[in-house]
Amino acid sequence: MSARWWFPAEPVARIAVLRAVIYPFVVLDMFLFVNDVIPKADAPGLYAPIVIPRFLHLPAPNPVLVHTLQVLLIAGCAVAATGRLPRLAGWTVAVCYQWWIFIGMSYGKVDHDHLALLVALWVLPTLGRVRWDSARRSEAAGWALRCIQVAVVLTYFLAAFAKIRHGGWDWANGAVFTWSIERRGSMLADPLVNLPWVLVAGQWMLLVAEFTSPVVFALRGRAQAVYIGGWMVFHVVTYAAIGIHFLPTVVCWLAFAPLEKLAGRVRARSLLGRQRAGWGAAGQPVPVVGDQSVQPVRD
Repeated sequence: MSARWWFPAEPVARIAVLRAVIYPFVVLDMFLFVNDVIPKADAPGLYAPIVIPRFLHLPAPNPVLVHTLQVLLIAGCAVAATGRLPRLAGWTVAVCYQWWIFIGMSYGKVDHDHLALLVALWVLPTLGRVRWDSARRSEAAGWALRCIQVAVVLTYFLAAFAKIRHGGWDWANGAVFTWSIERRGSMLADPLVNLPWVLVAGQWMLLVAEFTSPVVFALRGRAQAVYIGGWMVFHVVTYAAIGIHFLPTVVCWLAFAPLEKLAGRVRARSLLGRQRAGWGAAGQPVPVVGDQSVQPVRD
């Protein structure tokens, strides 16, 4: 891949909006999804660190450690979401959340849906302070967004690779979906157990979709939006059928979205509110001529 592909000039306002979404989601994830870290601290004997924490010789979790991580994460996310101290707060969140995930995934079960979220937390602080109302583009913003986008796609592509690596091509002809429905299916999915050919067809479709997920980079505009919308539908159906949500990955799909347009609308409404209150964009009274408000032009 060329350097230009990795460093496209993208709106920095998109980073500002993405931060306002990602950091509050980290707190939500900590309390609702990866919420067993604190209970696990009371069972250090079951701790079997995965490769990276084992390589770094990180200590086994204990109550003081995990509660400290929790406090730092809440405080760091609260600050970083506002755009203040983006590097200090951002790096704090990245380090603490990475450690939090290391602990959560070191008791026998590793969830791959957090890959893109972790990448996002490491690259978002690289830009420093950015504003929602900025019209500036930068290659630094493009690089951060591209890293998140690639991590999102790799979540699917590597999932397909893992299926073939561990189950072979027979994975798609097996009873994986049947087992999932019998284990945690809803009343919407239960009838499909009697239609095994539908489930096998679904397994092949999923495998093909995951292997071809990099195609999103070749799409533009509405075609890309429709493609991403297809993955959103897939996750909604999966959640309704077997209760698997994949929200950490879903949130990171926003790196593909033109979030700067949302920022522009917020800015426009703010300026309109100032006009109606009789104040200009720079905080000065708006001169009034007859019934028309004359507002200074400001970039």
